[in-house]
Amino acid sequence: MFEEVHSMTHKLRSEVSGSYTLATPIPKALGGNIMTASPISDLNPVFMAAGCKLTLMDKDGSRVVQMDDGFFVGYRKTAVRPQEVLLSVNIPYSKRTQFVSAFKQSPRREDDISIVTAAMSATFAPGTDILEDLRLSYGGMAPTTVLAKRTASRLLGRPWGEELLEEACSSLAEEMILDPSVPGGMVTYRQTLTLSLFYKFYLTVLKKLRLQGVSVPEIGPECASATEVYHPQTASSVQIYQAVPEGQSQDDVVGRPMMHLSAMKQATGEAVYCDDVPLYENELHLALITSTKAHARILSVDASVAERMPGVVCCLFADDVPGSNATGVRQDQSVLADGKVTCVGHIIGAVVADTQLQAQRAAKAVKMQYEELPPVVTIQEAIAAQSFYQPIRTIQSGDLEAGFKEADHIIEGEMHIGGQEHFYLETNVTLAVPRGEDGEMELFVSTQATTDTQSQVARALGVPSNRVVVHVKRMGGGFGGKESRSTLLSTVVAVAANKLNRPVRCMLDRDEDMLITGGRHPFYGKYKVGFMNSGKIVALDVSYYGNAGNSMDLSLAILERALFHMENSYSVPNVRGRGFICRTNLPSNTAFRGFGGPQGMMVAESWMTDVAQSLGCSAEEVRRLNLYAEGELTPYNQILHGLTLDRCWDECLSQSGYQQRRAAIDLYNRQNRWTKRGLAMVPTKFGISFTATFLNQAGALAHIYTDGSVLLTHGGTEMGQGLHTKMVQVASRVLGIPCSKIHISETSTNTVPNASPTAASASSDLNGAAVQITCETLLKRLEPYKTKNPKGSWEDWVKAAYFDRVNLSANGFYKTPDLGYSFDTNSGRAFNYYSYGVACSEVEIDCLTGAHKNLSTTIVMDVGHSLNPAIDIGQVEGGFMQGLGLFTLEELHYSPQGVLLTRGPGSYKIPAFGDIPTQLTVSLLRDAPNDKAIFASKAVGEPPLFLAASVFYAIKDAIIAARAESGITGPFRLDSPASAERIRNACSDRFTKLCPPAEPGTFRPWSVQV
Repeated sequence: MFEEVHSMTHKLRSEVSGSYTLATPIPKALGGNIMTASPISDLNPVFMAAGCKLTLMDKDGSRVVQMDDGFFVGYRKTAVRPQEVLLSVNIPYSKRTQFVSAFKQSPRREDDISIVTAAMSATFAPGTDILEDLRLSYGGMAPTTVLAKRTASRLLGRPWGEELLEEACSSLAEEMILDPSVPGGMVTYRQTLTLSLFYKFYLTVLKKLRLQGVSVPEIGPECASATEVYHPQTASSVQIYQAVPEGQSQDDVVGRPMMHLSAMKQATGEAVYCDDVPLYENELHLALITSTKAHARILSVDASVAERMPGVVCCLFADDVPGSNATGVRQDQSVLADGKVTCVGHIIGAVVADTQLQAQRAAKAVKMQYEELPPVVTIQEAIAAQSFYQPIRTIQSGDLEAGFKEADHIIEGEMHIGGQEHFYLETNVTLAVPRGEDGEMELFVSTQATTDTQSQVARALGVPSNRVVVHVKRMGGGFGGKESRSTLLSTVVAVAANKLNRPVRCMLDRDEDMLITGGRHPFYGKYKVGFMNSGKIVALDVSYYGNAGNSMDLSLAILERALFHMENSYSVPNVRGRGFICRTNLPSNTAFRGFGGPQGMMVAESWMTDVAQSLGCSAEEVRRLNLYAEGELTPYNQILHGLTLDRCWDECLSQSGYQQRRAAIDLYNRQNRWTKRGLAMVPTKFGISFTATFLNQAGALAHIYTDGSVLLTHGGTEMGQGLHTKMVQVASRVLGIPCSKIHISETSTNTVPNASPTAASASSDLNGAAVQITCETLLKRLEPYKTKNPKGSWEDWVKAAYFDRVNLSANGFYKTPDLGYSFDTNSGRAFNYYSYGVACSEVEIDCLTGAHKNLSTTIVMDVGHSLNPAIDIGQVEGGFMQGLGLFTLEELHYSPQGVLLTRGPGSYKIPAFGDIPTQLTVSLLRDAPNDKAIFASKAVGEPPLFLAASVFYAIKDAIIAARAESGITGPFRLDSPASAERIRNACSDRFTKLCPPAEPGTFRPWSVQV
C-alpha cells in the first residue's frame, strides 16, 4: 500500500532551517516504534532517512545518539542501554532542495502491519538536479531497519534521470537481498518492492524538481498515477428489494424488512452468549494440552510439574475417557490422542484448575517426548505419496473423447485455492454441568449441531444420548466451523466434568481455536477444456484435490459438492469431473460457508477466463454464450426448472452500466501505465439441500400458554444469520398473531430431538416448513373456538380451548420430498432447487505494489420471495465480503513441518471497512417465486459468497492489461487469494526481472502452499 506518512512528512518538508524536537511526553506510538525496534515499523525508516537524533537519559546523565544504521544492533535490539529512557526526538527541518517521502505496503490497506516500509530523502545542489545526499531506509528487508548505503553512495553527484534510475534499481537488487528461507516469506515480492518504491520516489522527486523550475525530464501523464497518494473515497450503497403485495395485512410480517430480533441486544452488549452464563459455585476451568508435532509417536508425557502448580485439580489423558475414545463424523478421530499424534494441535490431554489462567499455565508445563514420523503437509506431497482417503469420486456425462475431437481448440491449466479461517467473533466454548445422578450431563455449547454434540459426548461418557442435554442460546458466528469441529472441545470438557463431578468450562483463545479446529479446504484443480472458435465449451475434464487434513470429517461431502458445481452456471455437453480427498498431517479441515462449492466454481471461472484470453475476446461474452437455459441437464442429470440466470445476468449488466464501464476502463488503461483497472461479471448457481439425503429433515415444537403467548423452538440454531427472526415471522403469519406474542428462547436436544446441523443454507426451508406444520396443527385445534366466537380475540380463543381441555402444545416434522442422488448410476435429484446470482465488479490495481482498490460491485440475487429483505440483503452483503476475504486477502501460512504460522488477527487478515467496494449495489430479483420452499422463498446463506470471485477476476482482468504493457499475452495462472504479492509478481515488468525467484528445491521455504 502506497501512502505518505502525512504527519511526519509535513514536519520534514518544512522549509525553515533548524530542527523540530518532540520532547517529553513523546507520543506513545512514536516512542514505542523506536524502543521496540520492530523491523517492520512504519516510523523508524522515516526517522532514519530524516537523520533524527535521540536524547537518552539514565541516572548518570543524558546523551544524544544519531538514529542511523548503527542504532539498531539486532532483531528488536537498539543501542539504548538497559537503564536508559528516551527523552526526546530531534527531527531536523528539511532544506528547500531536500525531498522526503515515506511508503508502506501491507497485506490489507487499513489497520495492518507492514510487509515492507521505506522512507527516502534526496537533497540536491541548489537550482540543479545533481544529487548531493541520498538516504534510502527500508523496513521488512532485514532483522532491523536498514539503510541502503552502497546504492546511495553510488548515486551521489549524478543527475536525477533515467540513467540514475537504472543504476539505482540494479544496485538495490544486489544490496537488498533476502535469504529465500527468511521469516515472513514473500522474498521475490519484498525485493521487488524495494525497487518499485524507489521508482515511485524517483517520479515524485522529478515532479517536485520541475515545480521548482529545475530542468529535468517531464513525467508522462501515463506515469502520473504512480505518484498519487491514496485517499479513501466516501462509500455509498444501494439496496433494492420488492415491496410486499398490495393488500397484504399490516400484521403479516413475511416479506417485510423486519429487524433481527436480537439486533438491539447485540448492539448494546446485552445478548447472552455461552461464556456469559454466570459461574457455578464450584466451577472449574479447563485448558488443552496439544501436540507440537505434525506426525509422531508419543514416547512419554510428564505432567508432574503441572499437577503441583497452584490451583490445579487434575490432568486428563486418554485413559480417563470412560466411554469410547473414538470420535468425529466417521469415528476416525480421538477424544484425546492415544500413543500417536497426526497434526500440530492434536489434543493430547487437558488440565483442570480453579481459574483459566492457572489451567493454561499448567498446560504449558506438561512435557512430552516424541518420535517424529515424516509428515504429509501439502496437496502436492499427498499426490506424490498417493495419500488419499477413499472413495475417489467421479461424475461423467456425454462423450468426452468425441467432445475433444469436435473442439477447435484445447487448453490445459491449473489453479490452487487457499484455505480460510472461519474467524467467528466467538471462539469455541463449552460449559458442562453434571447433574449428579444416572450419568446425566447438561451442556451449554456454541455449536451448529446440537444432536451431533449430544451423541459424541454420550459416546465419550459411555451413556445413552437420553442422559445428555445440549443447549444453544446463540453463537457469535459459526460459518460451518461449529458444525462438526465444536465437538473436539465439548467431549473433552464433558469428560472432565464427569470425572470430577463438578461444572467445567473452557473457551478457547483465538490462537488455540485457529490452531486446533481447521478451516476451509485448500483445493488444487487441474483442467483440460475443449471449445469452438465461437467460445462455446464442448468438453471439460477436471480433477479436484482437497486438503482434508488428519481425518475425513465432512471432506467427502465437501468434495462431492465441488464436483456438483464444477461447471458453475455453464452448459457443457461432455464433461468428466474427478475428486480426490488428500490425507495430510494438518488439523482436519471442515465445513465452511459454500462447502466446496466456491472451490469448484472458482476453477470453472479460471478455465472460462483462459478460453476468452485464448480467443482474444471478452470473458463476459464467453460466459453469456455458455450460460444454462431453462430445461437443460446438469452433468449429474438434474433438469433445471425455474432458471433465472439469464434474468439475473441481464439485470446486472444493465444496473452496473457494464458497457459504459468497459469503455471507460479501456480508456483509463490506455492512459495509465502503473495503475490498471479491471472489470468482471461472474454468475453463480448454488444447489440447495444437504447432499446427504437423510439430513434434509427438521422438527419444531410450539406451546401456547393461557395468556396467549407462544413459546416456539425448532432444530435450527441462531448464529447471527436471523434464523430465529424468520421462524417467528413464519409462525406469526400462520397463527395470525403479532411477532411480539412469539418467543424463541433457545435450541436444545430435549425439545427437538435428532436435529440436523444448521448448515447447507437449508435451515429456513427445513425448519420453516416444520414451524408451519406445527402452527397449522395448533390453528386447527383452535378453529372450533374461532368459529364459535368470530369476534373474539386470540386470547379468548386460547382460553376457551384451554378450559375445554384442548392440547395447546404441538410438534411438527418436515422432510424435503423426492431427494436422493446416486454416484454409481449418476441419477436422482441431488438438490431441491437452485439459488442464482450475478455480480459485476470493478477494481483498480497498483502495478508497482500489487495493492488494489475495490471500486464498485453490483449484485443481483435471486432469493425467491424474500421472507425478510433486510436479513436477506445482510446475508448477501456478508457472504460477498467473506468471499472477498477468501479470494483476495485471507492467507493461512503453514511451515513445511505443518505448523500454522498465522494464528491471530496480527498475521491473518480478514476484510476491513476499506475493503468494501466504494459503490455497492445489492438488488433482490423481482417476481421470482420458488414453489419448492416456505412461502416461495429461497436459501440465501451460502450462494452469495462465490459472487466475490467477480473481484478476483476483475483483478485478473487488470493484470492482463498490465502484462500487455510488457508485451505478454495469453492465459496465465493466478492462484487464490489474489494477494498484493501475487498481483505484483504477475504484473511482470523491468523491476520484477531484476528480482528472479530462487530455484525451488534449493532452499527450505518459510511457508508452503498446502
